[in-house]
Amino acid sequence: MSPAARRRAGVVIAAVAVAVLLSAAPALAHGFTSTVYAGLTSTEAGHVRTELQLEYDLLVVSAADNAKNDQLFLAGTAAFEAGDAAEQAAALDAHADSVVAYVTERFGVTAGGKACTPVRDGDFTIGQREGVPYALLTLDYRCPESAEAHEVRSGLFPDSEGYVRDSKTIVTYDLDLQSGSTALDAQHRSFSTQQSWIERFWQFFRLGAEHLLGGLDHILFLLALIAGSRRLREIVLAATTFTLAHSVTFIIAALGLVEVPESFVEPVIALSIAVVAGWHLWQIWRRRSHATELATLSRSHLSLDRAGWTRLAVVFCFGLVHGLGFASALGIDQAWSWTLLWSLLVFNVGIEAVQLAIIIALFPLLALLRHRRPAAGLWATGAIAAGVSVMGLVWFVQRVLEI
Repeated sequence: MSPAARRRAGVVIAAVAVAVLLSAAPALAHGFTSTVYAGLTSTEAGHVRTELQLEYDLLVVSAADNAKNDQLFLAGTAAFEAGDAAEQAAALDAHADSVVAYVTERFGVTAGGKACTPVRDGDFTIGQREGVPYALLTLDYRCPESAEAHEVRSGLFPDSEGYVRDSKTIVTYDLDLQSGSTALDAQHRSFSTQQSWIERFWQFFRLGAEHLLGGLDHILFLLALIAGSRRLREIVLAATTFTLAHSVTFIIAALGLVEVPESFVEPVIALSIAVVAGWHLWQIWRRRSHATELATLSRSHLSLDRAGWTRLAVVFCFGLVHGLGFASALGIDQAWSWTLLWSLLVFNVGIEAVQLAIIIALFPLLALLRHRRPAAGLWATGAIAAGVSVMGLVWFVQRVLEI
């Protein structure tokens, strides 16, 4: 076998290996998770009004399993499959004791170290978030009037139940002369209204970092950008363009100017991975025997040629869609979600910190390989791009077909 043939075979083997390894991960990086939205306000001394929005079908199966209530499961599931909001609310109202018991065992408010007593306020109502039904449960927590601080605890829908891989609770509050937002998850179950701004900053910074690290599709998109960048400023410009794009999406989503269903967002994210990775493969194929010259081509303004500017335009467009995926992690899909904007920006900083760390860790290694061994560097980036492109296409098909 000739050296060229061996290199081509190596690329194919590497691409298949990458795809096989990645296929072991969940096809939906944002799937199998659930988000609870909680809004807490103090209407009068000793009362904390709490509005909880919970994913309807998950609430039904979790509450029914907890109470061993088969009738709740049957009625709730039938209403869910029928898509009838009135029937969904009726199913929850008919079995309110089981549902409220499940929720209040896992979500609580304390004041001055003493537990507040939850009382249901009104019937259940059904709304939509991210294209799926959410149940609204309003609770009136009655607390000691002398308390100066409240603590909120959430352990709703733990992964130990086996229904979701992960869950988090996004909390907005206006209590104890304090207002703000925070995020609770399996590692951080509670918070105090007297927490410092540094603690609030860290919670959303960490949430953003963990969201990117836990979202394999976003990491692969970044990896495709790194593989296809020939100079440091190219990857910096590409990453900055990606950041600007999904930041724009954050803002317009917070203003309620865009609402795109997840059934569209997730397949397009997968397609973006394949397209950006495939762009580098196309450049290699187009130049064939001169492909190693990709790293030494002349540059125009800002060190980008026409292909480079076109690539940035593609990255920006796909970045807008990725931003919808990021925004959904914080529930930024309702009009005028201004109370979450500060938290959203900190969440974004966490995402960018991880992106920068990945670039710093990987790009210099590829740059060194390209400089010392141009051919080896070309085949290495080609193998990475091929594997990422294959995985993106696999995910795209899975998400379109919902398999």
